[in-house]
Amino acid sequence: MAEKIYNWGIVGAGRISRKFVDGLKDARNARAYSIAARDLTRAQQFASEKGMPVAYGSYQELANDPNVDAVYIGTTNTEHCAHAILMLEHKKPVLCEKPFAMNRQEVDKMVAAARANNTFLMEAFWTNFLPSMNAVRKIIADGTIGEVRCIHSDFGFFREYNPNDRIFNPQVGGGSVLDIGLYPVFLAVTLLGFPQRVRAEGIKTHDNIDLTASMFLEWKNGAFARLVSSFTVNLDNEAYIYGSKGKITMHGQWHCPTRISVTVNDITTDYPVTSVGNGYNYEAEEVQNCLAQGLTQSPLLPLSHSTRFISLLDSIIEQM
Repeated sequence: MAEKIYNWGIVGAGRISRKFVDGLKDARNARAYSIAARDLTRAQQFASEKGMPVAYGSYQELANDPNVDAVYIGTTNTEHCAHAILMLEHKKPVLCEKPFAMNRQEVDKMVAAARANNTFLMEAFWTNFLPSMNAVRKIIADGTIGEVRCIHSDFGFFREYNPNDRIFNPQVGGGSVLDIGLYPVFLAVTLLGFPQRVRAEGIKTHDNIDLTASMFLEWKNGAFARLVSSFTVNLDNEAYIYGSKGKITMHGQWHCPTRISVTVNDITTDYPVTSVGNGYNYEAEEVQNCLAQGLTQSPLLPLSHSTRFISLLDSIIEQM
């Protein structure tokens, strides 16, 4: 019996959707089937560029398409909630780009819609499924660096300020925390669990967009994380995980590294990481694996995690 091929529908014809579709080329049993945008011409151009057979000029048309097996939402941050709920109400399994939504209230609505319709929903935190993250988890689980006590991670790049640029635009949910700061926060939470305390400061524009964020997370056992995100400077974009016996270095760009090194007793050993595709293929395969098992959420990234995570981001943004 032939294996099922999953037809993916793409909501939004922007840059991130292009990356996801490129990733589908390396995802087993995945097919980039349809694209929907508010402008039909734009959708048709996207479909032609990526070799997709179907283009729609509205999101409703994609929701109505019975041939769509799973939907990826790559629209702007402020639209994630509405588009996810639209698809869920039409029984379409949803992989929604991060941030999952703008705040906890929106995420709660999305989760409620998924449960009401008994339909799959997952946050598209692609780094969670990369071989590099699995390698780091194994190194820690093996006790190589001892107990994790500190994480230092940054993510920053220089971008000339432009109020029309998505990342600087409050109308579409811009700001460094929701765009790139969530990566180091996610790493800390993945390795240490959710913190007991968080402190955050930021440098903002006149219209309240955080250009730079500094975050300090604390855990009951004394572990801590120092995290930074910025649009004003090119940072090293590396992550350091310090344990009681040694440290792990995730070399730049740490969120999708090809090299990890471990230092114990002043001896550094490289751990090469072998990846396939651009990385987005792994999250697509996780969705398909879950659907094949009849699951409505991923055990590797459950909705309870995404709910707590957006609450943590809410706290960070509120403090700034």
